[in-house]
Amino acid sequence: MAYIEFKDIDKFYGKNHVLKGINLEIEQGDFVTLLGPSGCGKSTLLRCLAGLEQTSGGQIILDGEDITQKDPKDRNIGMVFQQYSLFPNMTVKENLAFGLKLQKLPADEIEKRVKDSVEMVELIGKENEYPSNLSGGQQQRVALARGIVMRPKVLLLDEPLSAIDAKLRKSLQTSIREIHKELGLTSVFVTHDQDEAMVMSDVIHLFHNGIIEQSGNPVNIYTKPATSFAAGFIGNYNILDKKDMKQLTGKDWSGDVAIRPETLRISREQITTGESYKMQGVILDRVPRGNVLRYKVRTNNVDVHVDVLFRSASMYEIGDTAFMALADHNCVRL
Repeated sequence: MAYIEFKDIDKFYGKNHVLKGINLEIEQGDFVTLLGPSGCGKSTLLRCLAGLEQTSGGQIILDGEDITQKDPKDRNIGMVFQQYSLFPNMTVKENLAFGLKLQKLPADEIEKRVKDSVEMVELIGKENEYPSNLSGGQQQRVALARGIVMRPKVLLLDEPLSAIDAKLRKSLQTSIREIHKELGLTSVFVTHDQDEAMVMSDVIHLFHNGIIEQSGNPVNIYTKPATSFAAGFIGNYNILDKKDMKQLTGKDWSGDVAIRPETLRISREQITTGESYKMQGVILDRVPRGNVLRYKVRTNNVDVHVDVLFRSASMYEIGDTAFMALADHNCVRL
């Protein structure tokens, strides 16, 4: 039996069917990400698990217990939101101790847990500061510490990093992952950012219009998208119909095909060995994307994107001729 089970979960808001018979299992100790665009149902499912929303149908089982109708305070679930939701009139230490005091724990136990949590989120020396004196990143670390200080059965994280700048976001991704491993937590993370999901997750569940479109580990989700939506949402795939694929490759295809931009080989000279399909095109555009340069290439009246490492000495100019090659195993049938 899985540690967390969602069985036939439905959720309606009026006539709006937000969750459509969700069946999902989460194993103890896993870092699981619910990924998808805004409005797909991922945060609603998280809130149902926390007890902040009531399901319209189905069961939620946690550690062998049906918690579908249980009060949020009795579920032993920690939650970290996008909004920090800290008490402004309490110091860091007081914010962390608040829930522990409600549980009437001994003072020395509260002191130890608060101290340990502060160390884990690297806020030593900030214990007596008020939230208004902390940066956004520091406040989010306090919110994370407040989630783990209660030693919950499950830690839920609802887009906690979306309001933080890119550099700090990467640092907090690492911190969250390390804390998850150190404490042996079962963590459920919600995000719309596919890169974030790839970096942090053991398992990804991709949501679309209230259903789970695809589930798997990051490598499988990225390399083997099951549908056009999955291919379009993860990995910036070229998605071509059978007509375009025939024009590109000269071969008949039975349906849509997804091709990752980095699997197309590009050269200034004709490619005569290796890949199954070879073609010639012209560079229409180029866009720097960090350490990758993305080219738009037109070949046989079909436009495709090609990703290469950014090397200024070997860049193609718009209008240049380019030769490309593609292996059949990199053509993912959808």
